[in-house]
Amino acid sequence: MNTDTVNPVLRVAPAAPAQAAAWFRASLAFHADVSDVAAALAAGGDPGFVLVDSRSTEAWDQGHIPGAIHLPTALVPEQAGQLLDPSVPVVTYCWGPGCNGATRAALAFAELGYRVKEMLGGFEYWAREGFAYETWQGTERRPGDPLTAPVAAADCGC
Repeated sequence: MNTDTVNPVLRVAPAAPAQAAAWFRASLAFHADVSDVAAALAAGGDPGFVLVDSRSTEAWDQGHIPGAIHLPTALVPEQAGQLLDPSVPVVTYCWGPGCNGATRAALAFAELGYRVKEMLGGFEYWAREGFAYETWQGTERRPGDPLTAPVAAADCGC
């Protein structure tokens, strides 16, 4: 075995701890986790942010997070000022990790002067984690996906 060969993970050396801390701190300034958003909304009262679904009307009708405002990405520049208080932070979401609509919406909000974060995982992970969502037919909830939502130790076969 050739000891001079570096594996693909370490081919580029990890950042120094101070650089890594700065990077991850910055990442948290731009992103929110589905579970954290759900906890903030479930706590009752004002969560301190407004949640914006940036998807199409058809997607909104299929399911959206209770309490979210529907504002498709393309309409953010012309409608944000009429719908949202610029002093309140915005959290955007779209379908899921394979969609950059929430990123584009977050950029549009930032360019308008809003403080903004993107909810990682989007609606897909909201539903996969078993949180309730609304459709045009009413409230629905899917069982939590054990790959994304924690299961009780008694249920995991441990």
